[in-house]
Amino acid sequence: MSALMSVRYDPSSRTFYDRKHAEGKRHTQAVIALARRRVNVLWALIRDRRLYELTPPQPTG
Repeated sequence: MSALMSVRYDPSSRTFYDRKHAEGKRHTQAVIALARRRVNVLWALIRDRRLYELTPPQPTG
């Protein structure tokens, strides 16, 4: 459900979905790929104890 709604309202999720769809994935496959990506992002946020930011953090170094 989260992936489906993010395709509608989040431009970066829509871009990811469109890219997967253009690669030849069906709608369901593209949504599942997006859902997995979102889970990976959530896990990274929990692991690093960070809050979600709309723009990704800039690398330091």
